[in-house]
This record gives sequence, C-alpha cells and structure tokens, in this order.
Amino acid sequence: MRGSVAVKIFLGILALYLIYLIVRAAQMELLGLILGQFMGVGVLAAIILFQPEIRKFLLLIGKTTDFNKSGSVLKNFFLGKGSNRYEMYNITPIIEAAKTLGGTNTGALIVFSRDSELKFYAESGDIIDAHLSKRLLLSIFNKYSPLHDGAVIVYRGKIKAARCVLPVSESDSLPAQFGLRHRAAMGMSEITDTAILVVSEETGQLSLTRNGRLFSNLSPLELRKLINEYLTTKPEEKQETSEVSENETVNNPTIGQEAKA
Repeated sequence: MRGSVAVKIFLGILALYLIYLIVRAAQMELLGLILGQFMGVGVLAAIILFQPEIRKFLLLIGKTTDFNKSGSVLKNFFLGKGSNRYEMYNITPIIEAAKTLGGTNTGALIVFSRDSELKFYAESGDIIDAHLSKRLLLSIFNKYSPLHDGAVIVYRGKIKAARCVLPVSESDSLPAQFGLRHRAAMGMSEITDTAILVVSEETGQLSLTRNGRLFSNLSPLELRKLINEYLTTKPEEKQETSEVSENETVNNPTIGQEAKA
C-alpha cells in the first residue's frame, strides 16, 4: 500500500469508522443504522477497494515461496518436467534495435519473460509468435505501424505478441519527466517477474525496469548485461548489485554504473 492511493482509501475508511463510533455514542439511530449497513459489508467492500493491492500481495507470495524452486513438485506438474525455463537466447537483435530506436527518438516498450508466456497481457494485443529480428522490431515500433502503440512481449527467444496493454504504476516516486511508457513498465515489473526495456520517445535514453525498480540512462553494454542477468538468474537468487533504491533519483547517471558493478 505504501506510496499508492490505497493509503488514502484506507484513511478514508478509518475516518468513516470513527464517525460511525461517534454516531453510535451520540445515539443517532437513523445515521447509525445507515453507517451500520455500510460497515456490515465492510469486508466485501475492502476486497473490492483493495483488489490491486491484494493481487500484488498474492503475486509477491507466489514469487517468494518454495513453489518457484527448481525442485518444486507443483512447478514440474504445471510446467512439465525437464523444461529448461532459464535458457539463454541471442538478444543482439533487441540491443541493436534499441540502439536504432534510441538514435531516432522512437519510443518502444519490450517485456522480457523467462517463466511465463503472459497470456493475459499477450491477448490484450496481437499474437505474433515470430523469431526475434531487428527489422521486425523496428517495423513494429515504427510510428506509422498499427502495432507501435503498446508493448512487445518476448518469451524464449520469440516475439509472442505486440500492441499489448500493460498495467500502469500508481507509485508517486517516479519523477515527472518520465511519462506513461515508463509508468507502464514500472507497473508491469511491480506485479510480475519480468524485465521491461523502455526507449524514451523524448530523449532516446534506454531504461530497464525490474522488481519495481528503474535503471535509467543505460548504455547498450549495460543494457545487455542486465537483460542477460535477468534471463539467467532464478527468482530465489537475490543479487544486491541489481537493486536500486526507490528513493534514489532514477535519472541519476550513476545508476548505470551501479548496475555495471
């Protein structure tokens, strides 16, 4: 809830409950009856109001429990035994496309997923299921292309879908110079175990978001290193060198240096 509008909603509910207690103490029967009916469905109302936060909490539990470990029985049941979920593939077409897009100030949003096809988000756009190609990525994000407005999802070396809609982050820690494209990348990284590449349409800078943290102003070499690190690191392996504090200025040019360390 920290840093989101859920805090204000919680304070509003708390204030309403305090008013209800005051009304009951003052023996205002009609108003007390009305507020009492509202409090009677308080649990259901809380679930509806805090649905995004509850969903994030459950996703967080799913990412940090033993279900994600390589020896998990449930993982083998759902994903199949012997599946190589963290296989490497050539990301050079993506890096080269990002360099070209950044040089022409063409905005782009590319989601990397290592353990899920993200069908829910893929189905919000157009299914492509094509091999990675620099020319294909440049064609998709060309401003005259009908597929450029949205995100591309990359899974196991293939472009699964384009023009996908991503959830927008409600965090207030993101500086004002970052627009909706960066907020969508942040929102996606907050609720899923993905890494999202962002090419700024205004500055042409390359950024990467992961676990709700933003690495901005990256060089192609730093970007390649962070993506390869994500694709080869299992969720339970924590690496402090890949983390940037949310309270730190995301436009700090030293962020790329920290990620490089």
